[in-house]
Formats: sequence, C-alpha cells, structure tokens
Amino acid sequence: MKSKIIFTATLLLIGMVSCDEEKLEPINPNQLSVETFFVSGPQLEAGVNAIYSALQGLDLYIREYFFFHDMLSDDVQSGGGQLEAHRNQIVQGALDPSNPVIVSNWRGWYRVIHRANIVINYADNATEEITEALRSRLIGEAYFLRGWAYYELGSMWGGVPIMTEMATSVNSAVPRSSEEETFQLMISDLTEAANRLPEKNEYGSADRGRATRSAALAMLARVHMFRGDFAAARPLLEEIISSGQYNLVNRYLDNFQEENENNMESLFEVQMTREHGDANVWDGDGSGMSFTTLRGQEYSPVAWRNLIPNTSLVNAFERVATGAAKDDPRFSYNFYRVGDTYNNGQNVVSIDDTERPSWRKYTMIYKQSDENMQSGINFRVIRYADVLLMMAEVENEMGNTAGALPYLNATRERPDVAMPPYPTAQYPVGTQQQMRIAIQHERRVELAGEQVRNRDIRRWRRLGFLASEPIVNYRTHHDLMPLPFSEIDNNAALTNADQNPGY
Repeated sequence: MKSKIIFTATLLLIGMVSCDEEKLEPINPNQLSVETFFVSGPQLEAGVNAIYSALQGLDLYIREYFFFHDMLSDDVQSGGGQLEAHRNQIVQGALDPSNPVIVSNWRGWYRVIHRANIVINYADNATEEITEALRSRLIGEAYFLRGWAYYELGSMWGGVPIMTEMATSVNSAVPRSSEEETFQLMISDLTEAANRLPEKNEYGSADRGRATRSAALAMLARVHMFRGDFAAARPLLEEIISSGQYNLVNRYLDNFQEENENNMESLFEVQMTREHGDANVWDGDGSGMSFTTLRGQEYSPVAWRNLIPNTSLVNAFERVATGAAKDDPRFSYNFYRVGDTYNNGQNVVSIDDTERPSWRKYTMIYKQSDENMQSGINFRVIRYADVLLMMAEVENEMGNTAGALPYLNATRERPDVAMPPYPTAQYPVGTQQQMRIAIQHERRVELAGEQVRNRDIRRWRRLGFLASEPIVNYRTHHDLMPLPFSEIDNNAALTNADQNPGY
C-alpha cells in the first residue's frame, strides 16, 4: 500500500466524514453522504483507506503517539530546555486532563474508531464492482483498526465510552463502559478481524501494508497478555510462528529505515512516504494530505533532539565494561554517540550536537546530512521479534521455563547482533523469576524506542512482575490516564464523577 496509500476517492470520503468528526453538522440531502457513498467496491475500499489515513495524523503517528508512549516510559528523558512545557510535564510525572499530548491521543484513536464504524455500518450498501470475499476482507480491516484503537484507549484509560455506530452529534451522550466491557469489545473486534483477513502472502504488491490475519492475532495476543491471560495468547502466537510467513531479518536496522520496509519481520506497519513531500504536516489531522512523520526531527542529534535515551536505558545494554562477554551491538543501532558517523559516513556527531547519546532508530540522517523536517520511515507496530519474545514470556508464565529459552535467544541470534545466548553470567534463567528478568531485559533492549515499553511496564506492574518500580515519578493513580476535560464537556453522559481517580 506504500504507493497506494490514498486515492482521490479516499480524499473525497475524508472530506465527507471530516464534517462528522469535527463539527457533526446535519447532513444535506443534496450532498454526497456516507449513506449514499458506499455503492461500489472501490468506494468501500476508499472508506477503509480513510481509516488507515487517520493513523497518519499529528494526533498519532506524525507526532503525538510516540511522544505519549515514550514519555510515559523509562525509554526517554528530556533533551533540554527546548522541550515544550506540556511535554516536560509528562516527563516529570505531572499528568493533566487538558495536556495536549494526552488529549491528542484520545482524539486520534476516536477518529480511527469513527471512520471504522462508518465502514462497518455501511459496508453492506456496496453492491457494484465487489465480491463477497472483498467485502469481508475490507470489513475485517475495519474491525482490526477499531479493535486496535480500543486497545490503545482501554490499556491507557481503562473503561471508555464505547461507540460502535457512526457519531451524529458533537454532544453525543455515550456513557463510560467498564474496563472489562472495553476489553471484551476489542477481543471481539480483533477475533472478527482475524477470521476475515488474509495472510501476508495472499495480498498483492499494490496492497502491501494492509492488515493481515497474523497482525490481528498478534494484536489480540497483546490484549490477552495485558490482562495476564497467557493461556489465551499462546495459540495465537503459535499460529503466527508456525505459519512460515515471518522471520527475523539479518540486519537489525532494516526495521527502522526507509529501505526494506514491510519486510519478512514485519506483521504491521503504519505506512509513511516522502513521495508526496511534507505538505500540511502541521495540519496532519489524518486528512490524507500528509504521509511523513516528525519522529526524526524530534529526536535526532542534529535536529530538535527534544527527547534523548533515558540513562537507565543506556545502561541496560550489556557491555564488557560491566561484566558482559560482549558489547551488545544494538546499542549502536539504537543510539548515536559523539564521534559516530552519519550521512553514509560523511559527517560526524560532534560535541556541539550532544554530550550524551541521542536516538538513531527512526532517524533519516543515516543517509543525509539533516532531518529536513520530514521522514518517510514506516512505523513498525508489530515485529516478529516481539512475537518471539511474547511467546517466550507465555511459555515461562505458564510454567515451561525451559521451553521459553529458544524464543528468548532468537533475537540474540540475529546475524548482526550475535550476542551470547542465555543463560549468561548477568542473566541466569534457571528459575521462572530469573527467566522473567531476562525476558524483561531482552524486550527492553530489542524493542527500545518502539512505544512498547510503556505498556510492558503497566502490565507487569499490574501482574506484580516488576522487581522494582522503573518510573521515577510514578504515582499509583498514573496507572490510568485522566479523561480529557474536553470529553467530559462534550459528552452529555459524562460528569466529573466519571474521571479516573487522582485527577
């Protein structure tokens, strides 16, 4: 889908639904509407493309999604005084219901839900140029994206207002559902998606990047593992591993650069491209007009460098100096240090750029002299490396500690990583608790800066799996995010009594 991210029909549809999303004005019967748009297969596909486009907005993957999850984890710390005040508040543990980063993520995922609801609600209207197989697949994509969106909301806010029909009023009255109800909906949606979606090799090249059965299974496994239901996650992960569709790429950085995207390690990516320039990147509301992300510009050592690797993350990588048998090469794949070269070896990170490590992962300067505001690097949402490490955790938590070891060692066996296998002197794995610590370590260094760590910490904290609290400014009420004031104001079914405790 890289070259097919948005078509004219998709832009037309977004133009129609943006009124519903932002203003929700009454429908003019003389204008094209969602009730009359979905008459053909291409139009239904345009509706699905519009859901994907919502991911490519400032609220989510252009900017605020990675800020949100990274700042709530121990993957990052402030890069200096240039970090905006409302972002620094989150880094310091001050969570406010009106914070723009928190509000943006809430709003962005409900935009995904709204667009998915339109497709699910009106898919049966399409009768021209469509087969039932295509209709089912497109509905499956909508269910995947909606289920994923509810996971993003439910795992961070707990119970949320559940919307399964197209919103018709900006002041809609939708009460807050319980956390259990919210999780049951995402489980239902992702199960429905898995039952409808094809596998990766069943798509043609023009549809590369669309949701697959394995993507839905992996997302569903994440949901179950967040709840501590390892038995439910196990068959899902087993199916992915036995499918033969996925493997680790030989080169770690092939997962975080523009080349070799949608590779054999990737289960799902948010598609980005510089083919269309960076038009309207600051207006990136998921309108299908911007396909570049600011991730490199925000984190790069030669750009804004708003966030840098947390000292605890830097120290987590195994090094000979601290007793390891080998320096973990993933340190250099994730970070730049003073003296490192970039731009194909033509430039050197200098003392003027940074005295401490800066992010290398997801930056563009591996092949150019600056970030130039725009990056077309796809966001890898689910990697096969994550699937293997989830499987290791499932085996260990279900009492099969020895069975976890091959899955745990797989990421260390990547050719350009080649770390000594577990057990090591620093990480013995003879008991369930020792294996748990090793898995937590391996997930941290393998998946650093990929917006995974935040939820890992949250679920391990809930399950009592943390040996110590990793978040310096953590308070008990931080387990759930505050409901945005704007949601309480606009939703007639909510009052301040519905706010999460502590806010």
